[in-house]
Amino acid sequence: MPTLTIDGRQIDSPDGSTVIQAAETLGIFIPRYCYHPGLSIAGNCRICLIEVEKNPKLQIACNTPVADGMVVHTSSVKADEGRRAVLEFLLANHPLDCPVCDQSGECDLQNFYMNFGLYDPRFREQKIKKKKAVAVGPHVMLDQERCILCSRCVRFTDEISKTGEFGIFNRGDRAEVGLYPGQQLDNPYSGNVVDICPVGALTDRDFRFKARVWYLSSAPTVCNGCAQGCNVDVHYVLDRPHLNDGARILRVKPRYNADVNQWWMCDEGRYGFGWIDKGRLTKVRRQGAGATWEQAVAGITEELTKVGERDPERGTCLRLGVIASPQLTNEELFLIREIFQRALGARVTASVPMPAGNSDNFLIRADKNPNTHGAALIGLTDATAPDAAAIVAETLEGQLDALWVFGYDLTKLVADEDLQRLSRSLRLFVFSGTNDNPTAGCSHWALPTAAYLEKEGTFVNAHGRVQRIGRAFPPLSDSREDWRVLLEIAGRLNLGFAWRSPEEIFQALARSVTPFAGLTYERIGLHGASLMTDASVAEVAVT
Repeated sequence: MPTLTIDGRQIDSPDGSTVIQAAETLGIFIPRYCYHPGLSIAGNCRICLIEVEKNPKLQIACNTPVADGMVVHTSSVKADEGRRAVLEFLLANHPLDCPVCDQSGECDLQNFYMNFGLYDPRFREQKIKKKKAVAVGPHVMLDQERCILCSRCVRFTDEISKTGEFGIFNRGDRAEVGLYPGQQLDNPYSGNVVDICPVGALTDRDFRFKARVWYLSSAPTVCNGCAQGCNVDVHYVLDRPHLNDGARILRVKPRYNADVNQWWMCDEGRYGFGWIDKGRLTKVRRQGAGATWEQAVAGITEELTKVGERDPERGTCLRLGVIASPQLTNEELFLIREIFQRALGARVTASVPMPAGNSDNFLIRADKNPNTHGAALIGLTDATAPDAAAIVAETLEGQLDALWVFGYDLTKLVADEDLQRLSRSLRLFVFSGTNDNPTAGCSHWALPTAAYLEKEGTFVNAHGRVQRIGRAFPPLSDSREDWRVLLEIAGRLNLGFAWRSPEEIFQALARSVTPFAGLTYERIGLHGASLMTDASVAEVAVT
């Protein structure tokens, strides 16, 4: 490993690595436009100029390999002058679009100009005009005048999506990024080119002109669109609802996680958040009429206390079925197991039939539930558990007297008239979920519950990695978190649970379910923990 010195600090860097990578290891940021750690090195923007002792010319940090004894200065007078000259060339034909550009506030042209630019402009000629506001696909808008030809988008479509829509055409100051003839940017990962564009050349059509970025709040979480569990940042507004027609979420961006999604995410997850603010259940309903949470909890608990007792009218014991959902967190599935399966002896499953979705060999999984693996580990989808179709069939045959459905619309299993018949035959029919649907309309009690962005908890992705979801904002309207509702039910049933938060529930889960042994919220952190390689799990398995 060569040893070099960067800004007076010594570092051993792997042979074959570059100066920009070595500097990042030291926490030294070198400006860049074309360089991206997830793409091949192009070395064409020249903004990462550095001074290397004994070298007469400035070098580009992104493509200069480290060497033993190398002495590098990243912010010397000479390096700053070189970058200032490069920036002047890049801005020569750049339009003065900052007041109307969506990239304003997170634009590297703006940032670097303020950091080391601040030159007196010498350009007096007429700027070259190119195409503006060109829709290159369903999600992306191109402004050729703003492009600095960093080629990130070209390399992304060549190397990551492998769809090859973008190219750089013409030469000199007439060079421009564009699509190849007959092409549209409609690949499943097209939105990533907006993320990696360092300027305002590629903007998001869905987010366009909705808000300035300094109005946005951000929260780290995990995408619930499929079993991959890509790490994301959710950008939202709470105090300016007019910006997005009353919705709170304005955009979703991928968050780097080397073990899950690296720098990327699919368009399905990026643009699939509309349900969180639209079509929601917002009030408790009883038989279609308005009710309160207090009435609901009291009424439901009263019926649940009779589970297992003999019904004098029917001469049989009251029997309960529960259809959970792999959209729920591990903490909520664990509570469902402890309350309904173990305490009340109910027929419980989290195995709900879902049509297989599209998938690929990169990030997109056919399983569109974020926590199927977690439900299996907790024991709600194993071979001994019935599936949702079996529980519905048992209900229609009169074998069950009470049914609680979490989030799943039973019309995916039965016709509307069968759902109506099921509702009439039950003593207790509860639906709890985020969005209204026919099952909620037929239930005796419809309980509005929090979306995954409105609560704390964990999911386990398809690769056995447990990851935390974070509460970005409070539940909508009268909604409550499922775990909170379940704990209140457990308290009224006198089950003796002392848990008061998702973290405390997870601690109990980790003590009870072996693959989670030794894990805590702190150990899971922002990037998750693998259930398959965690040392504590291996130790438990051996003992």
